[in-house]
Amino acid sequence: MRWKTWLASFVILALAVPTALYLGSLDWGRSHTQYVNALPLLSTDDDRGEFRIKAAGFEFRARVAGLQNKGDSIILLHGFPESSIMWTPLIQPLAQAGYRVLAIDQRGYSPGARPDEIEDYEPATLARDVIALADAVGFDDFHLVGHDWGSAVGWVTVFNHADRIRSWTGMAIPHLGAFNNATLNNADQAQRSKYFATFRTPMLVEFLLTYNGQSQFAKMLERMPALQRKEYLSIQAEPGALTSALNWYRALKSEQVALSGEFEVSVKTPTLFIWGNKDGVVARSSVASQRQYINGPYQEIELEAGHSLLAEKPERVISAILAHIGKNRAPAL
Repeated sequence: MRWKTWLASFVILALAVPTALYLGSLDWGRSHTQYVNALPLLSTDDDRGEFRIKAAGFEFRARVAGLQNKGDSIILLHGFPESSIMWTPLIQPLAQAGYRVLAIDQRGYSPGARPDEIEDYEPATLARDVIALADAVGFDDFHLVGHDWGSAVGWVTVFNHADRIRSWTGMAIPHLGAFNNATLNNADQAQRSKYFATFRTPMLVEFLLTYNGQSQFAKMLERMPALQRKEYLSIQAEPGALTSALNWYRALKSEQVALSGEFEVSVKTPTLFIWGNKDGVVARSSVASQRQYINGPYQEIELEAGHSLLAEKPERVISAILAHIGKNRAPAL
């Protein structure tokens, strides 16, 4: 019987060590939450900086600039595993051009907006957050820009709230009708989207990316600018934060969406789409097939770049977005 005792001890030890390395890697003091909670609530007198904004029953952390400008309003949506800091290279050029800019930490990324249920992260719900935040800061209509998952949310916002959006710029992720259909039916896109299944596995990615001081997470982000990488790791080190971010993947049920036709929407909003031909996530065929869904003004820019377009090609991306918004801004009174 002694061998059973040794075996039991070995199993306990084999489980205890990685568990300890996982739990010990979490920020139980929630330093990012403390930082955000110390930020002021946005008021009508504020012009630029970081603030908390009450909307949709939650508090969102946001970066703003040029709120006292007289030009059009612009909302910027980040992707995974980013935050509003990804838009830092773009925020100031937009404000200097006379626009009012709001870059938000979306649901799951803002400490004050982390509901528990997977259903709370469905695309239509995330799109309603965008409208609620626009209402909270007084943006009656606005230009919308999104990258990665922010692009996905942006497409759904355009589908469901086109009357509020003056122009739309999607980056990396094409029209969700095209992307979802290609994920299910195109071999190239299906292969590139395989990681979705991993990200949907309960607790697996949380453990792998947090274990051993977030070493794997840091490796995944190693090509991103240092300040951005530091913020992303700080956010996702908090208990529950990474699960909330991954719930975006878990709430998207591709087969059900395809059957419902939820993403089979024709877009008339003036659209700019920017993508990188070295992006490992998006197949060229997915980008090409989105054109059947767009019946309004459309411009597509292909860059020699990967997925992180603004970080890799900042001057090209910024100039393209400024030109697109400028072409579609509100007429002067």
